[in-house]
Amino acid sequence: MSKAPASPKGKPGPKPQPRKAAAAPADGTSPEGDRIAKVLSRAGVASRREAERMIAEGRVSVNGDKIDSPALNVTATDRISVDGKPLPEAEAPRMWLYYKPIGLVTSNNDEKGRTTIFDELPENMPRVMTVGRLDINSEGLLLLTNDGGIKRKLELPSTGWLRRYRVRINGRPKDEDFAPLRKGLVIEGERFQPMTVALDRQQGANAWLTVGLREGKNREIRRAMEDIGYNVNRLLRVSYGPFQLGDLKPGDVEELRSRVVRDQLGLEPEEEKPAARPTRARGGKPADRPAGKPGSKPAGKAPARPGKPGKPGSRPAAPRGDHPAPRGGGKGPIGKKHRR
Repeated sequence: MSKAPASPKGKPGPKPQPRKAAAAPADGTSPEGDRIAKVLSRAGVASRREAERMIAEGRVSVNGDKIDSPALNVTATDRISVDGKPLPEAEAPRMWLYYKPIGLVTSNNDEKGRTTIFDELPENMPRVMTVGRLDINSEGLLLLTNDGGIKRKLELPSTGWLRRYRVRINGRPKDEDFAPLRKGLVIEGERFQPMTVALDRQQGANAWLTVGLREGKNREIRRAMEDIGYNVNRLLRVSYGPFQLGDLKPGDVEELRSRVVRDQLGLEPEEEKPAARPTRARGGKPADRPAGKPGSKPAGKAPARPGKPGKPGSRPAAPRGDHPAPRGGGKGPIGKKHRR
């Protein structure tokens, strides 16, 4: 920060204060520019919530002055820096399909010191954010993106994309046992929206179900099953809206084609800018944009090659192994399809 101007008597002037945010209209709109947190998010620096925290910590400057509130509009002419480094130019929106293994948490930093998915992602991945979460004991499809706007859009209840899960519970349930879940539950004062529940088959002491829901509350399926007397001993997400797990294996990552991302999210072609691609396809970091953490695993798959766009809410393909196939048929959602 530059020195304060001298007073007429030659004494140093008052110490510069953090730049205060300009007042924003009550409806959240702005006469020009975008909110600083949104700009940071779109640049892939952090999610909006994380960006607001960074601002509160004094890590963000605009035109050389630290700011103290996220309620600030900025334009393309403003110079933004984070931790003293200029804000990188925003990349084109990108998305990845990731098979989250059991035993990893989805937070950026775990207060208990447990391994996170970000510790295990390929080292040539750029900075990414998760769309929603899967708890430590759950596995399956987790969407990743470099764009905070996409993350926010897909997590909004109004988006309403159906998420399907293969669920294994202990016991011998009857179909009517799941009637409360289909109607919607209230557990400890928290309302859960109706779920779709299909009892697929009995397998020894366990039963396999296909469960669908359109919201993402913490441990929702596990809590709902516990409320009607059943314990979930395996939970695998197989689809999220039009995207499916397909034949990915635990730890696999596949990037979606930009056209698929654009078509499924309703993005205009002119919104996209050429994405900065890693110069090495496997096992290394980009030449001019280090990413990931030390010890990260090398990339194990080439970018995804999804088939034709499917319809949101389509029935997912059958998981491998001892997982029973969901009822019905039809085309599956977007993603890598099973080998036949």
